[in-house]
Amino acid sequence: MTDLFQLFAVSAVVMGLSQTLTRERLFAPLREWLGGKETWCGYLASCPYCTSHYVAFVLVPLTGTYPITVVVGGWPGTVLSWFLSSILVTVIAAFFRVLFWFVDEAQGLVRRRQRSEEEEIATRQVVRKKVEQELSPEAPDEPRPPVPH
Repeated sequence: MTDLFQLFAVSAVVMGLSQTLTRERLFAPLREWLGGKETWCGYLASCPYCTSHYVAFVLVPLTGTYPITVVVGGWPGTVLSWFLSSILVTVIAAFFRVLFWFVDEAQGLVRRRQRSEEEEIATRQVVRKKVEQELSPEAPDEPRPPVPH
C-alpha cells in the first residue's frame, strides 16, 4: 500500500512541478530564452506533458519509485526499469493534470458566475439611482418644512 501511495505521490509532484515550470509566470523568462513555442527546445519547456517526462526521469531514481521491474538483469534491466517506471509516473501525472484542469475549470466557472452576479447587482443599483433621480422632484430653492412625527 505504501508503494502505491508513493507512486501516486511522486506522480502528483511530477504534475505539480511540470505545471509550474510550463505555465507560471516565474519561469516565463526561461521559456522565452529557450524560444517559446516556436522552437523545438522551447516547445518542450512549454508543454506540461513533455516537461513531466524530464521531471519524472529525475524524480524516479531520486525517490526510488520503481513500480515496474523487468526480468532482464544487469544494467540494461536497471535502465529499462527506470525508463518504464518514469513513463508510468508521467502517464499518472497526465491523469492528475486532467483532474486538476476540471477542478480549476470548475473554480473558474464559480468565479465567473460570482463576477456576473456582482456586475448585475451593480447595474441594478445604477438603474435604481437613475430612476430615483428622475422621479424625485427638483430641489426647491426654499427649504422644506419639517415633517411632523
